[in-house]
Amino acid sequence: MPAPGHRLEASGITLGYGDRVIVDGLSLDIAPGVITTVIGPNGCGKSTLLRSLGRLLKPREGRILLDGKAISSMKTRDIARIVGMLPQTPIAPEGLTVADLVARGRHPHQSWLRQWSADDESEVIRALEQTGIADLADRTLDELSGGQRQRAWISMALAQGTDLLLLDEPTTYLDLAHSLEVLDLVDRLHADFGRTVVMVLHDLNLAIRYSDELIVMCAGRIVAQGRPGDIISAELLQQVFGLRAEVLEDPVSGRPLIVPIGTRHVHGADGQDAVSPAQL
Repeated sequence: MPAPGHRLEASGITLGYGDRVIVDGLSLDIAPGVITTVIGPNGCGKSTLLRSLGRLLKPREGRILLDGKAISSMKTRDIARIVGMLPQTPIAPEGLTVADLVARGRHPHQSWLRQWSADDESEVIRALEQTGIADLADRTLDELSGGQRQRAWISMALAQGTDLLLLDEPTTYLDLAHSLEVLDLVDRLHADFGRTVVMVLHDLNLAIRYSDELIVMCAGRIVAQGRPGDIISAELLQQVFGLRAEVLEDPVSGRPLIVPIGTRHVHGADGQDAVSPAQL
């Protein structure tokens, strides 16, 4: 059994596709009521791990527990009432309205004995209000900006009535302003409503700013896990990403701020180092 308070626990899981192993012997714990973000270089297994935590991918070895229960033994409908998952590139039928999309989040609560009810309608309205897009309910997804569209998909996950959200690259294809808009929403859902969130993000500085806990992956394994201020260092960035960088204090959040060092900024016009090795 997992330690008290763990929402998700993976124990010695191996994941892959076909003959290819992506994640090998990985173990982790996800605590309740925090934002945990998985970071790492491309192809290291971040999205594969998230898919397994949502039971979209079955481990070849090991097991995953959800609130102390083996997720493999749970009914899909029961999981969908606990876990809301947003894939990296969700697809919806053309012409679908925001309200219709969010209503799909109520499907885990439907059956031939229980049809659409006033409670379902209330949950949809509440999800739209929580994400700040109630005024967009009758518009089609095609009419929305990138940030608004992501809010609609998150609304659908909220309408499931879950308090555990798995978000795979929720800022994909968004510019910085819309990325901040979506992550501010995620942060508010966590802070105001106690949601437990597990995200995958590529932008390291956004991951640091918006996460209580970071999981750093490399080559299918976890190389570091903890609070951003405790684990982010120039040495870790070099080891995991092959990135030379300075780690400063973010003047806005007080958390680590990664400043990459490019070749142009190291070498002077005469070919001599503009920054000494000791400074790097």
